[in-house]
Amino acid sequence: MRNAHAPFRRYVMGPRDGDRRYLKLLGGGGFVDHLTDEQGAELMRELCADARRISDGELDAMLRLKDWRPRLSAAWLIGLDRRTRFRETLGELLLAGELAHAGKGYAFALTRFAEPRDAAILVAFLERHLPAGPAYDQGYVLDALVHLDARLGTDHAARILDPAAPWWRPGLAAADPGEFGDRFAKVSALAEGTVPKSGRGGGDP
Repeated sequence: MRNAHAPFRRYVMGPRDGDRRYLKLLGGGGFVDHLTDEQGAELMRELCADARRISDGELDAMLRLKDWRPRLSAAWLIGLDRRTRFRETLGELLLAGELAHAGKGYAFALTRFAEPRDAAILVAFLERHLPAGPAYDQGYVLDALVHLDARLGTDHAARILDPAAPWWRPGLAAADPGEFGDRFAKVSALAEGTVPKSGRGGGDP
């Protein structure tokens, strides 16, 4: 990692040399299927410990770096500790869509907050970026919306997936959206079973 990232090395790379934690987070929960149960639980415990340890100032600094790795890692830590005071910042970064992969972290955090306004941010991203053609993390954000719909009892994703909708483009639903929701459900269940019941969280006005 470059010198600018050095203060955040643990949070991006993990506690051990060679971990490269950010590569596991890149799949947005896919590690649940690619690691053993013990390995997945260990990774989540380490993430939760760092989510409790890191300060708001460090998270803010990581989100300001022009690199997807610290931004992705910061967003996961924000989501795991449910620091909803970062909602507006994450929404702005997601809508800007300036870095590939970072949006996966923003979407994960918003699914952890799990309120109607979080779904609205995901919808706003898709409505803005789908008509423009290929953009970063569109499919992943749609995956997150499918999962959030299931939690909130809404159907925003169905509207986006309607072939008659202005946001539709060929190949958008190449995979079964239900599978994506299932992936989110698995990592969410793992997080819920690992995250301490009390934390810094909250903070919305």
